[in-house]
Amino acid sequence: MAIYKRGGVYWYVFRFKGERIRETTRQGNANVARQIESARLTELAKGEVGIIDKPKVPTFKEFAPRFEKAIETLCKDKPATIDFYKERLRRLLEYAPLVSRRLDTIDEQVIEALKLHRTRQVSRFGRPLSVASINRELATLRRLLRLAQEWKVIDRLPRIRLFRGEVNREFVLGYELENQYLHMAPQPLKDVALLMLDTGARPGEACALAWSNVRLEPADGSKFGYIHIAGGKSKNATRNLSLTERVREMLVRRKASKEDLVFPGDTGLPFLVSSLDHQHNEFRALLGMPADFVIHSLRHTMLTRLGEAGADAFTIMRIAGHSSVTVSQRYVHPSPESLETAFERLDALNQSKRSEASGQATKTATAVNRRATIKASKQQAVNKMGA
Repeated sequence: MAIYKRGGVYWYVFRFKGERIRETTRQGNANVARQIESARLTELAKGEVGIIDKPKVPTFKEFAPRFEKAIETLCKDKPATIDFYKERLRRLLEYAPLVSRRLDTIDEQVIEALKLHRTRQVSRFGRPLSVASINRELATLRRLLRLAQEWKVIDRLPRIRLFRGEVNREFVLGYELENQYLHMAPQPLKDVALLMLDTGARPGEACALAWSNVRLEPADGSKFGYIHIAGGKSKNATRNLSLTERVREMLVRRKASKEDLVFPGDTGLPFLVSSLDHQHNEFRALLGMPADFVIHSLRHTMLTRLGEAGADAFTIMRIAGHSSVTVSQRYVHPSPESLETAFERLDALNQSKRSEASGQATKTATAVNRRATIKASKQQAVNKMGA
């Protein structure tokens, strides 16, 4: 092993396994050059016995683009989910102590500091951040770290505890309040609300509805016209939703407009969901209705009513455009009467099938007995002839 200076920097040269190794250290300090030479020899020796140094663990900021690309691939059929993660990731990147942290140093202490920091911040409306908002950011961080562990970037996954007390908006609009709401609501809130209440469309799907996706008259073999949802939150969002009579009448009234959209905004683009939400909140406050009654509650009400009407979870999933039947199951609440009815139908089916099977068995047994009798008669005849 030896180092020598050339052009202001040191080079090293030595032989390893009979091969001459000659490389520059890019250093002008002899002591540093010797350390680099020694490190290079150690690296070669480790490789010879199968020891591979682990790559450097990236910081949160360095890993963020890789996470974004992974989400775009994993959720390619869920554009809203992709936007969700990107927005939460952007907020996490605003927290400086997290940005510069290597992923393997993000532990429970760092996470608790993040939670404390977020609880002291306010939203763009000047209110403290909701538990739900903070939990969504923590869930994003957890998914990022899980992917890092899956890809063997880190060995340990820290425990991330979400805040308790998250408010789940499960408000269901009663029929009396529905009449009051639809009678007094301003446009276009009134007609959008009616569409959501009777079809279960999402707010964004309703606002973006184009006349080219409206069929007022039933297709062959159908009872109702329908609206076509071309796509949205998930791959299951593409679906047809049947029109009730009152929704059809509302659409006929709006059809007089020459706009391409059923609910156009002032600029000719779809009426904004944020504007619809603002209009709803103002009107709800005017009527003194509960704060839990958000615009999404109209869709939730329709799906709840479907469950009460006896629709099964798979039917609700198709109508709602849910990504999984698990989401739809929460709308199905079988009553004791419906459970008994299910057993009655099962018993009736079993009796019918057993009766059919019994009749077939009787026919088979009769045929077998007939063949046995004929065979026995022939055998008796043969025996008499032999005698």
